[in-house]
Amino acid sequence: MADLADLADLADLADLGVGIGWRPEIDLTVARLPGVDWVEVVAENLHVEHLPESLVELRAKGLPVLPHAVSLSLGGADPVDPARVEHLAAVAAALDAPVVSDHVCFVRAGGLDSGHLMPIPRTRDALDVLVANVTTAQSILETPLALENIAALIEWPDAELTEGQFLAELTERTGCALIVDVANLYACARNIGLDIERFLDEIPLERIAYVHVAGGVEHDGAYHDTHAHPVLPQVLDVLARLRDRTQPPGVLLERDDDYPSDSELADELARIRAVVGR
Repeated sequence: MADLADLADLADLADLGVGIGWRPEIDLTVARLPGVDWVEVVAENLHVEHLPESLVELRAKGLPVLPHAVSLSLGGADPVDPARVEHLAAVAAALDAPVVSDHVCFVRAGGLDSGHLMPIPRTRDALDVLVANVTTAQSILETPLALENIAALIEWPDAELTEGQFLAELTERTGCALIVDVANLYACARNIGLDIERFLDEIPLERIAYVHVAGGVEHDGAYHDTHAHPVLPQVLDVLARLRDRTQPPGVLLERDDDYPSDSELADELARIRAVVGR
């Protein structure tokens, strides 16, 4: 089983630097942007037998390429689909990735796909299910697994643990790492009252594999994590609050729609670098 019992397993992440999410729409942009130290790619969008040429070229230049899954549904009551995990493992092997990732969420239930990352109840029963599914996934993977906190518009009732406590116990019981998405933290603070300071106090900072940063927008009284708008100063402030506690191994800018000019993306990367490098 690939886990983080020995943190040396993630030695390659010790100084990732600042990266950007690779997308087909901006593949040439990513290749020429200054200050890109690594990239992350959505695993489900890749076919191992036919990797995009621009992605292969980035890997050949020595840039780490980290697969990020969106469909394992590790927080769901249904058993983990081995084929989905095996695909993630194959992508990781093809890219020689030091870590793979997905989310603390579910996307399927009762044979239906939500089409969205759904939050799971923060109860001990739900945590037991999540731990069992993560353990199954780890038994298939040969690469350490990191899991990301998601943005939520709703919160399930009768929570028995805070978000930070939930993730801390998850890492303790499975040995997984964490991706801390500071934009998602801001979204949850705005939408459901998550206490960011308490979250940062409760999570095991030494388990952070890397950090996500993304843009969003206010609409009808809620904050939507769109990945299609500029990064707000408030999100960079959350990143700074995390940086005050620890130096994250890497920070990644996500953009999935309404792609701006190269100069705008370069400016966002520079602002992120200024926060983490201060």
